Amino acid sequence: MTTRWVGTSWKMTKTLAEARDYAAGLAEALAERPELTRDVQPFVIPPHTALTTVRDTLAQTPGGSAVVLGAQNAHWEDAGAWTGEISVPQVADAGARLVEIGHSERREHFAETVQSTGLKVRAALRHGLLALLCVGEPEEVRAAGGSTTFILDQARGALDGLDDAALGEVLLAYEPIWAIGEHGRPASPEELAGPFAALQEEYGGRVRAVLYGGSVNTDNAAELLAVPGVDGLFVGRAAWEFQGLVRLLQIAAA
Repeated sequence: MTTRWVGTSWKMTKTLAEARDYAAGLAEALAERPELTRDVQPFVIPPHTALTTVRDTLAQTPGGSAVVLGAQNAHWEDAGAWTGEISVPQVADAGARLVEIGHSERREHFAETVQSTGLKVRAALRHGLLALLCVGEPEEVRAAGGSTTFILDQARGALDGLDDAALGEVLLAYEPIWAIGEHGRPASPEELAGPFAALQEEYGGRVRAVLYGGSVNTDNAAELLAVPGVDGLFVGRAAWEFQGLVRLLQIAAA
């Protein structure tokens, strides 16, 4: 059976104490219910400030070794005069095994481009980390019937030139902009069919997994996982408490 990836990015939330409590609760739940991770890979992506706290808590708590720890961003250069930035070697040193790249918020608010996402993917792979590349189109593109072209352009722009060994260390997350965030609307299976067929045709069997993210919750997770081509879920608010992530892992495991 293909491993399903199910995880969450906390975005700009959680103090160190909150991060510690979440990591401990998640690890303890997984220790009590090892069946949740037999064919499911949980991952958690805290803010940079909490990476070492989450790393140490997971390492010290039975069940924690099952969780892949990620960083929400990293620069493409290994070091240098990049004030305010954090490099891949630094997040790796803090415990990250995965780097999230190209989220729509980064593209919109921080001028992340197809070119910079490509540089960041290569930086993550160069240092032995997994690259989680996010792609997704705005509502006006979806309404005009351009979703597939838009997301393939984003993916190809970042991944072209990588051989199959490198692509095997990449996860793709399709997160349509109209479906994510506090005001996003859930996508229907019919709306996801075309984008996932296109992503799987291009990258299926080559990347580690193709995930879906956008208004995922315990009510629709099973339906979303049943969409052909969906290898897992990248979850927002529904997994910001560890109990929510545990429930989603239970759905994926079933």
